[in-house]
Amino acid sequence: MVKRILLPLFLILWFLLPFHQAEASRYDKPHELVDKAYITLKKFLQDDQMTWLREHLREAYGIIIVPQMLKGAFFIGGAGGSGVLLARLNDCEWSYPAFYLLGSVSFGLQIGGEASELVLLVMNRSGIDALLSTAVKLGGDLSVAAGPVGIGAKAQIADVLAFGYSKGAFIGVSVEGAVIKPRDSWNRIYYGRPVRPVDIIYGRKVSNPHADKLRNLLRDYCLKYRR
Repeated sequence: MVKRILLPLFLILWFLLPFHQAEASRYDKPHELVDKAYITLKKFLQDDQMTWLREHLREAYGIIIVPQMLKGAFFIGGAGGSGVLLARLNDCEWSYPAFYLLGSVSFGLQIGGEASELVLLVMNRSGIDALLSTAVKLGGDLSVAAGPVGIGAKAQIADVLAFGYSKGAFIGVSVEGAVIKPRDSWNRIYYGRPVRPVDIIYGRKVSNPHADKLRNLLRDYCLKYRR
């Protein structure tokens, strides 16, 4: 009798186990991007040149981290920069990431070269709202300025402040004309169902523990420099 009960249960578990293992071990491009975003942000926050970024992180309404290469020529679709947007919610609590594409026909640097890594601070609520609604153009829909680099540097007044890292140095970067739009397919892959950025950021309808390391990094630095 016991064997009759246990054998079907064993067979069910045997067939289901591979599916659970496959789901747990899945590591796709969105997951990889979140891990790269963590590495990029940690490098920015720990550098001596990023004093202003560290001290004013808790004043930002959101942050976009683009760890992939950005080139100064035309790029469309997935050929540009892929990044994640997180918004600061209550004090130093940060949202789960929403995935975005950043593309531009006029990407340039104040110091020559290419930007391989980029961090954008969104400095007001209207900037976050614009990013959650549709594709936006920096320098058009939202004002943008180079983020202050170095000790004693001061920020300009803008909706978005841009920080770049290229060729082993932190630089002031201009992304005037860049277009930022949601990457809906990656949001769907990462959270397992179709979801809009507004539902991720403010609706809090989905979550993924994989992003907690990135969220905790933002929280820790936000708390550390809280006035």
